[in-house]
Order: sequence, then C-alpha cells, then structure tokens
Amino acid sequence: MSQSIDLPKVDDFLQELATIQQTGSKRIALLGSRHVPITHQNLIEMMSYALVLEGNRLITSGSTGTNFAAIRGALRADPSLLTVILPQTMDRQPRESREQLENVMNLVENPENNSLSLAEASALCNREIISRCQQLISFAFHDSRTLLQTCQDAEDQRKIVTLFYFD
Repeated sequence: MSQSIDLPKVDDFLQELATIQQTGSKRIALLGSRHVPITHQNLIEMMSYALVLEGNRLITSGSTGTNFAAIRGALRADPSLLTVILPQTMDRQPRESREQLENVMNLVENPENNSLSLAEASALCNREIISRCQQLISFAFHDSRTLLQTCQDAEDQRKIVTLFYFD
C-alpha cells in the first residue's frame, strides 16, 4: 500500500520551518485585546522589548492593553524598528494612547476609516498589518472575533501565527 503526500501541507510545513530557522530579523506583528491585566501587559512589554532588541521589526496598532504594552517595549528597545498602524486617525485614539503615539517614528494613520465603526476600522487595519508581517503573535479571548479572524486571515496567507488566550 502506498501513501500519498499532500504537497500543499508539505510546502506549508517547509515554509514555516524556514521562517522559524531564519537567523536574520523578521517583521513580527503583535496584536491583542484592549482588556489585559497589568501583569500580562508587563509580559507583553518584555516580549516586544526582547523581539526588537534581537533586531526584529515590530508592527502593531494603537490602543490600550496589548498594543500599548507592545509599543512601550519596542520604544525602549529601538524606536526605529517599530511601526504602528492606526485603524483611524490619531485624534480618534484614547488620550493616554495619543501621548505614547507621539513618540512613534513610523506611524500610519487611516483617515478614510474615520466614518467606520471601530470594529470595522480595526479589521481593515489588522489586514494591513498582516500584509506587512512574516509572523503574527496575538493575545486574545475566545470571544475576540476580530482578533481571531485576523489570526485566521494570517494563517490563510501562510504566516506563522502564535495565539495566546487570556481565558
């Protein structure tokens, strides 16, 4: 009896293996929920700090919680390796986020999304972020529809996805 090999799965596996073994810097997206306990925020900040210190480019969005912590860590490590893509314009961000975002050198605003709901604008923003990265690290709850859809979109584009659940 002969076994057949599913070539697309083999190709996916080889592509993931090559990305994991890549020794140079990567473009890593780090996204997550706004509602994050402070202890988790500290861990996320340390992770983003370490990723950027290793020379990786970090891409995230604005907002409180996960993204705020990721930005804080990346800014401490090397601000030039951080890109923040906002779902809407800067003036639509919470005040505490705006203060932090003023220190971001590579900031992308999306004024064309100001007329959309935050959920719709965030979904479009996440798609743009995924298109720019090689790997996605996401922190979500099991009912975080937008984030879980972003993870699925990234997998469909054959990106490496690491998903952490808070619940």
